[in-house]
Amino acid sequence: MSTDDRRPSRGASIRPADLTKDRARALALTPVSRETLERLDRLVGLLLEWQQRINLIAPSTETKIWTRHVADSLQLLPLAPQARIWADLGSGGGFPGLVVACALADTPGAHVHLVESTGKKATYLREAVNLVGAPATVHAMRVEDFAKAPPGPIEVVTARALAPLPKLLTLANPLLKNGSVGLFPKGQDVEAELTEAAKYWNIQASLALSRTDPKARIVCVRGLEPTLRPASGER
Repeated sequence: MSTDDRRPSRGASIRPADLTKDRARALALTPVSRETLERLDRLVGLLLEWQQRINLIAPSTETKIWTRHVADSLQLLPLAPQARIWADLGSGGGFPGLVVACALADTPGAHVHLVESTGKKATYLREAVNLVGAPATVHAMRVEDFAKAPPGPIEVVTARALAPLPKLLTLANPLLKNGSVGLFPKGQDVEAELTEAAKYWNIQASLALSRTDPKARIVCVRGLEPTLRPASGER
């Protein structure tokens, strides 16, 4: 039995009142349709069940799952309102990719590719996709391999807490250079990451304010060209 399987349950100790308040705050920040909310309710319930076995989100954020994870994911949609085909790199617990898929489930032609190399997390994602009926495909593979040979055109590529920006741009570059827009949520160190990334990349990017964290920003990349120096960590 693995260490993850032996760890004590925490999700069962979350007070329903805490989740209800956090859910209300999240929906005030990022309103959704009744159908989308039903899908998100099922997703949150399943994640908290799985969270008792493996870490899909930081334990400290379990009681804030709606604001910290769901609303934080939903806020990306207005930044690419016409996009239908998304790819989420290093999906983990499904943020932001699976939440985006829940929101786009009633949009004709919408599809989200969830890329996750960790077997247990990929298994969770498949169960979640089936449970909520999201238009998504789980790719249990390395991000590098997916980016080099995607299943088709990708309009938006996302990644959340996957890697520092210089390395993240290296991973996403095969998609970005083919026309994808990058939406990358970042914390308060975003300016330092951009400065470091500029040593290796000529970046056409803007910063969008986060609705869920006043210190956070979303890096919106619409053009990317490498400089002569290889990006840090590039193989």
